[in-house]
Amino acid sequence: MPRRLLSWAGWVAAFAALTTSAWGHGDEARDQPPPVKADFTPPVPGTYTLHPIMRAPSGLVVGLDGRARPLAELTTGKITLLSFVYTRCRDAWGCPLAYRVFDAVGTAIERSPTLRSRVRLVTLSFDPRHDTPAVMRQYAGEQSTRGLDWRFLTTPSEHALLPLLAGFGQDVRAPATGGPDEPGQLTHMLKVFLIDPRGVVREIYSTAYLYPEVVVADIETLRLEHPAPVGGAVRARPTR
Repeated sequence: MPRRLLSWAGWVAAFAALTTSAWGHGDEARDQPPPVKADFTPPVPGTYTLHPIMRAPSGLVVGLDGRARPLAELTTGKITLLSFVYTRCRDAWGCPLAYRVFDAVGTAIERSPTLRSRVRLVTLSFDPRHDTPAVMRQYAGEQSTRGLDWRFLTTPSEHALLPLLAGFGQDVRAPATGGPDEPGQLTHMLKVFLIDPRGVVREIYSTAYLYPEVVVADIETLRLEHPAPVGGAVRARPTR
């Protein structure tokens, strides 16, 4: 799919939208300005192909109810949009942006009878020491009770987390030193993964391409595909 970077004016507008309100999540996030719109028109859903990239890895995750389950149960059967986050993130272009984009995508899904039952959102913490199910419940606010399948997850331990990070290619590192004003800050590149019902990653969004309308168009494109057998062979992603 052709993509374009935001213009300078777009970046300024986006940063202003992210910084005009106090940091917040859950209920507070819905009161903040919506994410900036793309300065291009996404292609019409179904007129392009999202090629398979890799199979989504599996491992144990923990839901808001404290129960452990295989992540594969939440990356198959529906079109899944998944992002790694941590609740203490202060980076305007990191977790707060992903949260608000998911909120906007979720609103579009709620309004679409054809998507409502076929799409799942997954917010998965990579900070299990701090982000317990109780913390994730606070982070979620009312999002997990909307008319939408939005899961907020953590992992049982860092040991359980590592294979997921490696499998998705999600980099995370802690700073060598941290001041008193930066407790628990981690460095990571924001990545959002679009996964088809077979559990195959079909798109990876970075900050430069993370627009709700683009994501929704890609979700519609996957919906329009003829269903493939779960567990079918994954074709190599062609070189662009």
